Amino acid sequence: MNTVESPSPSPRSAAPRRWWRRLHIPDGVGPRLSLWLATQTFTGLALVSLAVYLLTASDLRHKQGETLQQNQALLIHLLDEHRGTQAGQLHKRLDEFLEVHRGLTLTLQGPDGTTLYDRAAAAPPGSRRAMNFPMTDGLRATLLLDTRADDAFVRRLGMTLMAASLIGALLVSAGSMVLVRLALAPVRSLVDQTRRLAADTLHERLDGSDQPDELRPLVQQFNALLERLNRSYTQLKGFNADVAHELRTPLATLITATELAMRQPGVPAATLDQLGSNLEELRRMAGIVNDMLFLSHANSGAAARRQRVPSLAALARDVADYHEAAVAEAGLQLEINGDASGEVDAPLLKRALSNLLGNATRYASNGSTLQVCIDSAGGGLLRLWVANVGPPIPPEHLPRLFDRFYRADPSRTRGNDHHGLGLSIVAAIARMHGGAPFAMSAQGQTRVGLTVAGGDLPAAAGRRWRRRRFKSTHAHLRAPLH
Repeated sequence: MNTVESPSPSPRSAAPRRWWRRLHIPDGVGPRLSLWLATQTFTGLALVSLAVYLLTASDLRHKQGETLQQNQALLIHLLDEHRGTQAGQLHKRLDEFLEVHRGLTLTLQGPDGTTLYDRAAAAPPGSRRAMNFPMTDGLRATLLLDTRADDAFVRRLGMTLMAASLIGALLVSAGSMVLVRLALAPVRSLVDQTRRLAADTLHERLDGSDQPDELRPLVQQFNALLERLNRSYTQLKGFNADVAHELRTPLATLITATELAMRQPGVPAATLDQLGSNLEELRRMAGIVNDMLFLSHANSGAAARRQRVPSLAALARDVADYHEAAVAEAGLQLEINGDASGEVDAPLLKRALSNLLGNATRYASNGSTLQVCIDSAGGGLLRLWVANVGPPIPPEHLPRLFDRFYRADPSRTRGNDHHGLGLSIVAAIARMHGGAPFAMSAQGQTRVGLTVAGGDLPAAAGRRWRRRRFKSTHAHLRAPLH
């Protein structure tokens, strides 16, 4: 079978494409404008400089031609006056003529081509201009003009014009960069205003009073968009809260009715199993509704009700006691490292740590150790996190771990009693305390936690808590959990 191969492009034709591909144009408006202005300025100055250079060089050549023609007439007149004189006398008169007209060189040849007079010039061959013309009696003269000074002047002029073009382009580029930066100051102001916008500040509007006329329509349209977004977001928050609130009573009624039905005598075993399954689902739905109500309350701007907690490690041990059975069933160990005190909402912080610990328990490798860590994040913030050894979380999923109902991998879900709101509640509790959630996963270890404001690390005696790695003081936590 014959195959036909398309001709590959030659290296000569591919080189320009590769050159243009390597050419990088800045992305910003300021650098682009400065680059184009500098290019246009350099091109314009270069064209003007080229015109000046060519005109000057042409004018010099014209003057050189006039000089040769004038000296030709003088030389012809001189030779006519001394026709018939002796050769020595003629040579002397020619030497005097060339002494007066410096920069000229003369060569006389007889009718037979012999050189009758030759005064060599010091200028190199490429730096003089020649004129050949016939004389009387069959003589032929060659008049040479030294152009070294003119050539040097033209070279200096060309270099000066090129330097002026480059300097002018650089000055225009720098000046245009400053002017563009000043002109884009209103745009940076808009960027700063939009950067401060968040879900809880959609009621704010951009200030377009100091904006130019070209940007005011954009500001007005953006403010109109914010108005629509704020209205929709407010309705959505109210809808979620209303739906969750309306579902609480029917769910509570169904749960109560199911529990009463299970307590009735004479209920068949199959019916009891079905009622038990229904009760689990109803309680799960009730948990989702309660979590949605809490998130709606937190997103509406609710703040934590702070009270003095002398030891966050003790609070963490209470949470560890609550998760004792789950940790033991998973074959894990539990450690609590560090301690701090602060003004926090203890029930909310317990709830956040409980969600973190439950999440780490589900995904930790069997036989590994869970770590609850408390330390300082700087800037008056405390950091609390739970670390576990287990399957890593891909980096692209880390920023979305705290979104509602988000699962990085559906296969990571173990069981149906976890509905994907636990880490969203952790994020809400962090914001209620003036902090933020965080997550990192690398080298087989995953850390998920939150920062809270209003805490401080213990001093003096309290530092023993921070230096000491402890397990729970309860006997069942001092030994490995199996």
